[in-house]
Amino acid sequence: MLAALTGLGLSTAAGLNAYIPLLVVGVLANFTDAVKLPDGYSWLSNWGVLAVIAVLLVAEFVLDKVPAVDSVNDTIQTVVRPASGGVVFSATQAAAEFDHSTWMAEHPWAGWLLGIVMALAVHAVKAAARPVINAGTAGVGAPVVSTAEDAGSLGMSLVAVFAPALVIVALLVMAVLAWWLIRKVRRIRARRRAARGQP
Repeated sequence: MLAALTGLGLSTAAGLNAYIPLLVVGVLANFTDAVKLPDGYSWLSNWGVLAVIAVLLVAEFVLDKVPAVDSVNDTIQTVVRPASGGVVFSATQAAAEFDHSTWMAEHPWAGWLLGIVMALAVHAVKAAARPVINAGTAGVGAPVVSTAEDAGSLGMSLVAVFAPALVIVALLVMAVLAWWLIRKVRRIRARRRAARGQP
């Protein structure tokens, strides 16, 4: 069960930033015993691959903090973040050990699917909220929110690997924040429609 929580935590982190959990998993696989990559995923600990991921992370770090550009980046990341979620869920052997299910072990695509869905759900909330935050703060909120998302992704990645039991708490907190954010975004959009005289 802890392996499943690790996978869920990492795929959640990927929904906020595709590259941070990949980098965390790859680096930890090289320097610690906390992450053991299964067959077929050793490429994730290759230093050349990690260097490319690091470059992409720097680009993401900069682009996501520029108003309007962040929305374009979110559109591109609609494919990248869920794919990253699928990779990190499967790469941490969560799929094979999910509830000690032999079915999961025999159907590795299920781990990919769980990771993709989790990352996509987080990404969808992030992508929907960002334009509203930018408009409501005249763009000033973009770097602040983006930095908080990056910190959340790193924190969730580390918690997922070193204290997976806490992933449940983190997911509950994120669910409450997402619910609050969705309600706020809907209210702001409703006010804008009302101001324009639209139904």
